[in-house]
Amino acid sequence: MTDTSAAPIKLEKPRSQWRDVWVQFRQHKGAMVALVLLCVMAAFVLIGPLIWRIDPNFIDPDPVKMIRLRNKGPSWDHPMGTDQIGRDILARMMFGGRISLAVATVAMLVAIFIGTTVGVLAGYFRRIDGLLMRLTDMFLALPLLPLLLVMMFLFRDAAAKVLGPSMGTFLLIVLAIGVTSWMHSARIVRGEVLALKEREYVLAARSIGTPARRIILRHILPNVLSPVLVAATLGIAAAIITESVLSFLGLGFPPDFPTWGRLLYDGVDAIRTYPERVVWPGIAISLTVLCVNYIGDGLRDALDPRIRGR
Repeated sequence: MTDTSAAPIKLEKPRSQWRDVWVQFRQHKGAMVALVLLCVMAAFVLIGPLIWRIDPNFIDPDPVKMIRLRNKGPSWDHPMGTDQIGRDILARMMFGGRISLAVATVAMLVAIFIGTTVGVLAGYFRRIDGLLMRLTDMFLALPLLPLLLVMMFLFRDAAAKVLGPSMGTFLLIVLAIGVTSWMHSARIVRGEVLALKEREYVLAARSIGTPARRIILRHILPNVLSPVLVAATLGIAAAIITESVLSFLGLGFPPDFPTWGRLLYDGVDAIRTYPERVVWPGIAISLTVLCVNYIGDGLRDALDPRIRGR
């Protein structure tokens, strides 16, 4: 006789792929520390101004008080000191961090969109593969920094007249960085697509007459998400450095619209007498870029199924 009193066997719920990615990501200690530090930096620039309610561009109208507030060192009233005209550096660091991170994020999205589009089209459609790859090679051959400087010289005044000094400069810098930073992600995505389009499920979808647009959206793009995410994290770091370089050269945002690079540019003249005015934005830029690079390294390991399966 069959024993019907035995307890039913409970089947474990299968773990999702993203849960496996998170488990593997947590094993990368450097990436976890970088993620915590990046969250702290994000809280510093996003939540900090709600607590530290000092206008980053406030200048005391009283000449005597302004002279008294100039170039002050760290104190309880101004934890990071003041600049050459008495503005609070902590407030400017918070406000500048918002702009720097916003520029880097939006520029990365522009670069990833262009690079993914070009890579998918080049990898899936053989007829336009050569044309798109030669276009990619042409952009790779262009010197990045001189090209950005020329674009800022030519279009900064025109963009400021149409959209205003701040918004016009923001869009110009974002488009300039995005349009000149998509080539590496395009090459990565193209290589993935060349391998994916020969898989059985893609061949089966093509054999039953599925349109190319549907194959790309349903089968190709979800499977190139992993390298795109890694390229996106590295793109944020590159965009932060590029924006800082433009602002440091005086071709970024106007003086009343601070970024970390602009704060470096404003403090470089007094670097010998007041080095802290260069140290604070330099630490912020270096720490943010380092954290993003470590997170990208952890994502690369976590999204690799060969490593995740160990």
